[in-house]
Amino acid sequence: MNIVFLSPGYPAEMAEFTRGLARTGAKVIGVGEHPVGTLPDNARINLAHYIQVRSLVDEDNVYEQLSQLARHVAIDRLECLWEPFMLLAARLRERLNLPGMNVAATEPFRDKEKMKQILDAAGIRTPRHRHAVDAEGIRAAASAIGFPLVVKPLAGAGSADTHRVDDTTALERVIAQVGHVKSLSVEEYIEGEEYTFDTVCADGQVVYENIAWYRPKPMIGRAEEWISMQTINLRHVDEAQLQAGRKLGHAVLKAFGFRTGFTHMEWFLKPDGEAVFGEIGARPPGGRSVDLMNYSNDFDIYTGWGDAVTGQSFSQLAQRAYHAAAIFKRAQGQGHIRHIEGLETLRRRFGDALVHVDLLPLGAPRRDWKQTLISDGYLIVRHPDLEATLEMADLVGTDLKIYAQ
Repeated sequence: MNIVFLSPGYPAEMAEFTRGLARTGAKVIGVGEHPVGTLPDNARINLAHYIQVRSLVDEDNVYEQLSQLARHVAIDRLECLWEPFMLLAARLRERLNLPGMNVAATEPFRDKEKMKQILDAAGIRTPRHRHAVDAEGIRAAASAIGFPLVVKPLAGAGSADTHRVDDTTALERVIAQVGHVKSLSVEEYIEGEEYTFDTVCADGQVVYENIAWYRPKPMIGRAEEWISMQTINLRHVDEAQLQAGRKLGHAVLKAFGFRTGFTHMEWFLKPDGEAVFGEIGARPPGGRSVDLMNYSNDFDIYTGWGDAVTGQSFSQLAQRAYHAAAIFKRAQGQGHIRHIEGLETLRRRFGDALVHVDLLPLGAPRRDWKQTLISDGYLIVRHPDLEATLEMADLVGTDLKIYAQ
């Protein structure tokens, strides 16, 4: 198969998906804004061809380039796993008459109001919600829903520009902060733990499912700089307390009629055991969560996704041998990374349980912690026992220190 893949080298995980597609035997044709020589090695060496375009925002130019390609090469599919260009991919499929998600199927995954309207119609529990485009709309929605509530972008990904609001004073403060966001969702705040339900689907069948636990909830972790946020990939998806979320996830996929590819859903488990939908994307999770799946299972889900989109049998055996945790670190101070403390002690203590270290090197400028989950680097640990995994994750949070100045 000849598969066009938009942005094969960015974000970082896309290079691994490029590799995964190539491993299935597909010829991967990359389309992106960057020169081919600047792509990560595992993307560049796995591309059969690469088209550099002026900008992926320029749909007509991308379409023209692909139309020229189609005169010489039969294009079988077009894939995109980066949230900002999911609708571009859908429009290109329609214009090029390619299989996969069209615009109507893609829009509800990008528009949180349309998303919840579909699920409301299907009888699936969602937070009470209203759409707002200005300050008066936010105030009216808050009056109808009541406090506490959440204000967030209608088409956002992750928790950027997402705010919990507990009273009218906080509401006015948030209104001033979100003035740059054109379209917003105002929702009921759900008390409880936040989890994911991630799947790879092939022709309407779930061939792999995964549940991860955000610790703490992203809204809390994104509000306090000192917190080392954690994503815990859970080994046992069949545990009793998670079944309401699994049932919810399968119902959501059915309501959307999702067929083939990766999905990433977030949901809440309330203290009374009720599962409440959060949001869903027709894409993999970010924040190195796909790597956590690999570390939990000792398989290659990048290639498993490639199997699904090329119509081949799913080749990856989910061993579910480990819980795996990614711990994201933020430096103390501003400027450039000057000192890292505690890493070698953790290496000695954890041994083989510490499976990945990716910290900014000394001298590198600090990242903006409000704009990226990865922050100034991360560690991944794994263990068959959940409590042992959590203990290691917490030790990384307290004992690993990064200093900048």
